[in-house]
Amino acid sequence: MGGFTLDDILAARKSRDSWWTVFLVDPLACRLALVVANHTSITPNGLTRLSMAVGAGSAVAFAEGALALGAVLFYLSFTVDCMDGKIARLKGTGTPFGLWLDYVGDRIRVVACAFGLGFGEYTRSGDTDYIFAAMGVIVLDLFRYINGPQLKRVKEATRDLALSRMGGDCAFVEDVLRTRPRTEVGEVAAEDGRTLVDLQKEFHARFPWYDRFRVFLVRRRVRTHVISGIEFHAAVFVVAPLLGMWAVVPVAAGTGALLLAFEMSLVYRVWLAARQIPASAPEGERILV
Repeated sequence: MGGFTLDDILAARKSRDSWWTVFLVDPLACRLALVVANHTSITPNGLTRLSMAVGAGSAVAFAEGALALGAVLFYLSFTVDCMDGKIARLKGTGTPFGLWLDYVGDRIRVVACAFGLGFGEYTRSGDTDYIFAAMGVIVLDLFRYINGPQLKRVKEATRDLALSRMGGDCAFVEDVLRTRPRTEVGEVAAEDGRTLVDLQKEFHARFPWYDRFRVFLVRRRVRTHVISGIEFHAAVFVVAPLLGMWAVVPVAAGTGALLLAFEMSLVYRVWLAARQIPASAPEGERILV
């Protein structure tokens, strides 16, 4: 039905993604997406619904105590979930409603699997720690999805304030890095000669190693948020069940703490940027805020 190649699929990947996706999911997801693109008429929304169905199977397997099966089904559910975006970008068949469906499908899968795993283990062992672990997973997952949009609002307000203080005539380092991600901060320059504003100057001063780490990850198509929801879900719903029932609570607690720490690091960076906006700035001067 199509003449797509693996290179076409690879070109349809996100420019950067989680390390779990890049190294442990995309090698399979890209090859499955190639088969789907060339030999089926399945739409991205159809793949999302399939992902939700497989995720529901994972939740049932967890509830029944089939932990290894549940882990495999969760991995496959996420793999299919990674395919819908590739097909949408490759064929141009994505829809605005698909964004909502993908988002809600992810949340339903996490909640269902958390309940299946936590309450399933509780009914078999009588240990309430599994219930607390399940609730903790759900709360942390919801927190990061609330935290993200709010941090985005603060970042946008900070940029708007910087623009107004600079008379609207400035360029942001983060925008330059977005177009040239392999460039180190110290080498950034505005092509049009505008004043260059680095809202992360204080963060870079406190953590000088960070930019080298960022470039190292960029070259491997990995984003810097190394413990995101994806890694959290993989640890709780794939790694822990494969290790056995004993691993569920400690793995959920440990990776949950890491996830929270990384979310707080994002808050910290936004706070540093927000407090660095100058009250005034000389015209034409290169400002590293």
